[in-house]
Amino acid sequence: MLKMHNVKAALIGLSVGDALGVPVEFSSRSKMKKNPVTGMWEFGTWNQPIGTWSDDTSLTIAAMESITRLRTFDKVDVMKNFVLWLRDDEFTANDDAFDCGNTTGAAIDNFVRGATPETCGLTQENSNGNGSLMRIFPAVFYAYEKAPTDEDALKIVHEFSALTHAHEVSQMACGIYYLICAQILDGQNLTDAINSGLKLAKEFYSNQQKFLNTVETFNRLFKENFAALPEDEIRSTGYVVATLESVIWCLHNTKDYKSLALTAVNLGGDTDTVGAIAGGIGGLYYGLHQIPSEWLDVLKRRTYLEELAEKFYLSLT
Repeated sequence: MLKMHNVKAALIGLSVGDALGVPVEFSSRSKMKKNPVTGMWEFGTWNQPIGTWSDDTSLTIAAMESITRLRTFDKVDVMKNFVLWLRDDEFTANDDAFDCGNTTGAAIDNFVRGATPETCGLTQENSNGNGSLMRIFPAVFYAYEKAPTDEDALKIVHEFSALTHAHEVSQMACGIYYLICAQILDGQNLTDAINSGLKLAKEFYSNQQKFLNTVETFNRLFKENFAALPEDEIRSTGYVVATLESVIWCLHNTKDYKSLALTAVNLGGDTDTVGAIAGGIGGLYYGLHQIPSEWLDVLKRRTYLEELAEKFYLSLT
């Protein structure tokens, strides 16, 4: 059963992981090895103040705000909030939408030009960045509470991804993430939740005509020895499959929120998004109390984020 503390810990965990990664986004792994992130930094890649989160958190809260206000998932309203973020700097840490993925930006532009929420998302194979996976938590919680079956839940998650990332690979990545989170919410320990979620995902998608050619893209994740892969075989890029692999590898190879978030960010590459996605599921599993207080103390708009999480939860019940 979903609890308020689940939503709050996930959102704060996501925003903290995001903020840890913002100053070093695009840094190489070799550079991170020489000067690893050990806590919240300021300036860096985007020249932002300490504790600043990016588009990962902004798009998450833009969707949460819509669902909270309407008490339902309304695609048009969510897309309108995405426009407000990109065009008017709403839902940002410092009134500055300083980072936007190409696919997300193109989908928002399509919507502004008159495309429907069902048609504005990009469907090309080369449009499988991690921009929908990074903002999937509102759909995860909404689907977990509202959908009677996993199939119904995954339909919601797929539609939420498709607002910007409509290719099957992106939709399936979000579906895998949902199934892992659902097992955590059902009370499984982390390792069992990951393994059960992956097993359910492989079974479900292997029996869906739409995804038959997509399942093999995730074959490495489905292998029993995935967690034992050496770090140099983990690619922390913006490609959604690589991002999901990075997050799950970090989850397997750490034992608490702090080490999870730092391991994710110090992989280098797309640091804010890998950090955000790992941080979100880490917050969900480990709880808010495990996030270092010195990180929370400098997190931008922390009170707003916590209050939104509470209101969002209440809108689902």
